[in-house]
Amino acid sequence: MRKRYRIEDIKNRISEIAAGLGQITVMEVCGTHTANIHKYGIQDLLPGNVRLVSGPGCPVCVTDQKDIAAALSLAERDDVIFACFGDMMRVTCGDRSLYSLYESGKDVRVVTSALDALQIARDNPDRQTVYFGIGFETTAPQTAALIEAADESGIRNLSVLSVHKTMPQAIRQLLGNGSGINALMCPGHVATITGAEAFGFIPDELGLPAVIAGFEAYDIMAALLRILYMLQNCEIKCVNMYPRAVTGQGNKEALSLIYKVFEPCDAVWRGLGEIKGSGLGIRDRYKEFDAARRFDISADETMKAEGIKEAEGCICASILCGKNIPADCVNFGRRCTPDRPLGPCMVSAEGSCAAAIRYGDTPQLGVFLYG
Repeated sequence: MRKRYRIEDIKNRISEIAAGLGQITVMEVCGTHTANIHKYGIQDLLPGNVRLVSGPGCPVCVTDQKDIAAALSLAERDDVIFACFGDMMRVTCGDRSLYSLYESGKDVRVVTSALDALQIARDNPDRQTVYFGIGFETTAPQTAALIEAADESGIRNLSVLSVHKTMPQAIRQLLGNGSGINALMCPGHVATITGAEAFGFIPDELGLPAVIAGFEAYDIMAALLRILYMLQNCEIKCVNMYPRAVTGQGNKEALSLIYKVFEPCDAVWRGLGEIKGSGLGIRDRYKEFDAARRFDISADETMKAEGIKEAEGCICASILCGKNIPADCVNFGRRCTPDRPLGPCMVSAEGSCAAAIRYGDTPQLGVFLYG
């Protein structure tokens, strides 16, 4: 049996290796990593020359304004029941959000599974049920299963507004342009679906070491030690340090279901702009379940969103690119708090700003707001 080192031992070894290196910046691109790095105080365990930054790993945070505008236009219709996960409720577009529509009497419902929307559609045959499909490869299989189940059950009053995204193309765009990132901590949840091999392009194309990591404090610290070891020894490869959940080729059944229902399409990411082939659009075979086509909303809602700007001073887009940290924002913990978020990074529990303020990386005002 391999020896399992204490976190204190890993911390000391990281410091030893880091002493022989320059400034190191490691990016993670998973909302759960973001939250747990703050929760466990990982940055405080690292030497001063090792810096952790968050990338576009929070699905709520990377959802673009035009997609929020499209969701709002559907949710405000009297003939629609709009179903979504709870963390989408308070993402604003201008001065509106799904929560504000709910408060005004619109039928917006929080679900905990995509398949909840199927039952809503069954129970309300005289109304249209629209499910807001967001997230990466991790949640896309649920939405695909919803569409397939609706098709097989003959339920025709259900459709999906899909803003699902896939991670590889975003990583390519973000790290392929002199980003200043030295290594990547890859998303463990996404990798359970895609497999470790899906991230082989990071060393092969981008020339950066990468580690697929789990989510406990030990997992994260061990992954950082492996990254520093690779940098010390000029090793450029992708290492799977989450083998208890991640295989080389991933979940083949889930991937098969995703690409049975969806096909790659261009998608707009908050902070990164349009990235070719990074979205999941509903295939023509299932076009009757595509809310964008059913309600013909894409063109005019994009035009509406063009006139909507981020809240004054909000740097969420820059934080998602790893250029800034939450404390750099003048609004953080002052005008922007979990109770009154200005940007999506403060809305989702997986957002950098929400995680930072919840676990104490904050001005005096904000630290207790999450309870």
